Formats: sequence, C-alpha cells, structure tokens
Amino acid sequence: MIPQDTRHLHRRHVLSLLGMGTLGAATRASAAEAFQEITAKAKGQTVYFNAWAGSEPINAYIRWAGQQAQQRFGVRLEHVKISDAADVVKRVRSEKAAGKQEGSVDLVWINGENFLAMKREGLLHGPFTDSLPNFALVDLQGKPTTRLDFAEAVEGMESPWGMAQLTFMADSQRTPKPPQSIQELLAFARANPGRVTYPRPPDFHGTTFLKQLLLDLTPQRDALYKPFAAPALAKATAPLWSYLDALHPHLWRAGKQFANNAAAMRQMLADGELRWALTFNPNDAANEIAAGRLPASVVSYQFPAGTIGNTHFVAIPFNARAKEGALVLANFLLEPEAQARKADIRVWGDPTVLDTKRLNAQQQALFAGDAVPGQVRQSAPALPEPHGSWVEPLEKEWLARYGV
Repeated sequence: MIPQDTRHLHRRHVLSLLGMGTLGAATRASAAEAFQEITAKAKGQTVYFNAWAGSEPINAYIRWAGQQAQQRFGVRLEHVKISDAADVVKRVRSEKAAGKQEGSVDLVWINGENFLAMKREGLLHGPFTDSLPNFALVDLQGKPTTRLDFAEAVEGMESPWGMAQLTFMADSQRTPKPPQSIQELLAFARANPGRVTYPRPPDFHGTTFLKQLLLDLTPQRDALYKPFAAPALAKATAPLWSYLDALHPHLWRAGKQFANNAAAMRQMLADGELRWALTFNPNDAANEIAAGRLPASVVSYQFPAGTIGNTHFVAIPFNARAKEGALVLANFLLEPEAQARKADIRVWGDPTVLDTKRLNAQQQALFAGDAVPGQVRQSAPALPEPHGSWVEPLEKEWLARYGV
C-alpha cells in the first residue's frame, strides 16, 4: 500500500521509469493507475484536434473517434480541419513567441519536417507515449518507423497512429506488366509517351517520389539519413537530376506541366489518360474501387526492392489546454478496435501500427478480412525516409530546375 502523501511522487517516478523502459508488472499496474487519474481529469475537456481534412473517409473516421471519446471518457473532440500541418507549426510557434501558455491546439496529426521543426524548437509536450497503456501494443521492432520519423528519433514526443508506403497502381487491362523499378519506369515512359507523370513538388506525393528516386539512384544514401548539409546536396542529387532530365520529355505534356496531386493522377488513370499512378496509402486503390471511382481491374503494387514508407503520428503542443484529454484521445487511437476500424477498407484503409501478434484472439479477429480488388498482394520492404531536413532543399532545387 502506497502512503497517501507519497502517491503523487510515486506515480511521477513510475512515469520516469516508463520513459526508461524498465517496467515490471508492479510498475505497469501503477502506471495504469496513474493513467486512470489522467482519464478522470480529462472528463469534460474539449480537445482541439488539428488534422488534415482532405478526405471524407478520414473525416468520417475522426467523427467516429470523437463520438467514442465522448461516450467512453466524456472527452469532446473538435476536428480543426487543416490543409497543411505546416500552418499548425507556424501557429504554435507564434503562440510561443507571444508567451501564450494556453494555446489553440491540443493534438495535431503530424510527421516529417513538421515534427522535426516542433521538436527542435521546443514546441511539443512530452515525452508522453510511454504513459499511454496502449503504446505497449505498438510494433516498435517490426515497424521501425514508429520510432524514427524521417530519420529523426521520436523519443516519445509523438504517438504513432498509422502506416503508409509509396505504392503504385495501374489498370491491368491496359497495363498488364507495370514497371517494377525506376529503370523500368523510364523505359515504360519512353514506350508510352504522355501516359506517365508525377505530382508537382512541393506536393507531398511529388516530393516523396523524388525521394524514392534519390534513394534508388544516389551512391550517397548514408548522407540522406543525416541532417542536411549543403556540400552534400550536389553530390547526392546529381544522379537524380540526370534521371529526371531523361524522363521528363516522355511525361504527360512533355514534362512541362505536372499533376497537381495524387488524387488528380488517380482520376487521370480512371479516365485512361495515364497508364500509371502513385499513392502513399497501400489501400487507396481498394478504397476507390469500393467507392466505384476506379475499375476493379486496377492493381496496386510496390517495387520489389522496396519503396519509401513511414509512420504518421499525433503530437501534443507544449501549451495545449487539454493535455489530459489529448493523452486520452491518443491512447484511444491505439485501441485495437480503433486501429482495426481505421485499417478497414470500407472505412479508411490505413494500415495499423500495432503488433497484432500481441493481441488476443478476439482482437486479432477484428483485423481479419478477405482480400479485395485493388489491395497490394505482396508488400515490399519499407525504405526509411531521408532526414526531414532534406525536404526543403530538395524541393527548392527541383523548382529551380523544372518549376517554371
């Protein structure tokens, strides 16, 4: 029995141990007790969740999560719909500069360079993930990008939410043998002029495609996983620009224009204007087939040698008003039920961050389902993202060469 006057100190010590990964059964029980106190304090709070709103299935999922949070924990979720997490970073940065200790953001959907900026500038609350009971279910070993966000150590400052990997799609009736590497893609573009393109950087998917090419082409791959250094840029990217110089004349509109985004490419594929498209959600085509926006003959695949993959996260700003509510919501988003619903093709189709082998039989059954048209049949290795600091210089150089 812990004396009443030392319980608070004990729980703080427990959370410290959680962060060090030294928990035994007794301390796990104490941590669970501490989280119960957090849950009690969260009741009645409103969590302003700043999350991308460009997809109705995702918006619907967030509404469902809000309903569950209200019913189960008495926490209200307000979805602040954003188009770019960089805008949230700017807002929190401005609040810190103004000395605002009660901010406008309680939870944010984030990863990559935006996480890097918030972590480096002290804009995040944490570390907090080891205080979440459901974090013990995350597949930290099998999915290493749950611990590394664009080569930046997460260190408990954001909680994994879903997985993504660069995936390609083609209509098997028009393209029975789609390209399986960047070399085959160049040959395919030459053989099918005007039927291939990619989104214009700095669109996220366009930049991701550049990074895929860079990883496949550069002899300086190790440099990409370190913070950006200007002297490394020319040497690391020279093969990329040579490849693009060869590819662009064979692209849609001769490489003088590019698709606005991946959704535009997908529509062009559906219309027969393109023979090849890309996405960062392995279940994207399956979702679109189920919705009747793509024909069932569309297949999804990844280059057998691997494609860029990452994890997307939720994080809590340093000045969040409803920190307890944000912790409760982050923990709920890791519930097997919530992760399985998110992974369901009929709902969102966003792959889980959990190690399903750790789940009981009933929980594992939530993830079971028959294969559907458009799903990736054979997953390829996920290549870790280059360090987030490479994104801006890579985009600037692309724009200088091809943006006009």
